[in-house]
Amino acid sequence: MNICIFASGTGSNFNAILKAVKSKKLNSKISLLISNNPECGAVNIAKNNNIDFENINRKKYSELTDKQYSGVFLKALKKHDIDLIVLCGYMKMIEKEVLKKYKNRIINIHPALLPSFGGKGMYGINVHKAVIAAGVKVSGITIHYVNENYDEGKIIFQKCCEVKEDDDEYSLQKRVLKLEHRYYWEVVRSLENLGF
Repeated sequence: MNICIFASGTGSNFNAILKAVKSKKLNSKISLLISNNPECGAVNIAKNNNIDFENINRKKYSELTDKQYSGVFLKALKKHDIDLIVLCGYMKMIEKEVLKKYKNRIINIHPALLPSFGGKGMYGINVHKAVIAAGVKVSGITIHYVNENYDEGKIIFQKCCEVKEDDDEYSLQKRVLKLEHRYYWEVVRSLENLGF
């Protein structure tokens, strides 16, 4: 499969998947990174590994209609013959035309057990703060297909971890991140077998 990573931040999940590609645990190739943030860590990972990247955001393409803006994404994806889009901390809603064209071929990882602690504004440390505040005993990761609503796509995989008595959002985040790095690439591998 040709994979496109969408990322806005440090790119630690991008890096974990890239390591799996390099060590031949994945047969896929990461052909493209799309980021809305040209200064982010994910862009540096792409540069350091000779992976093509595109900076696509509304600021750069402010004059375009929604359909034209979607077209910028679709053109880049087509150029690289992309089979699967993997979101790795991408902070924007996916454009409708992209969702349509790549139905059931866009996946995301969420740092909690959906459907709890999902939706608009529920990303990064915000999720872990909400989990701690709710007093739940279990958190974890959810890997799911992406649809037009935040965190509501069909669930592919979940893995739990304990929320400890002395946890704060940062200690919980570290534990959940380990799960993300351990399992995200495995889910990508399971999708390789579907043969897009």
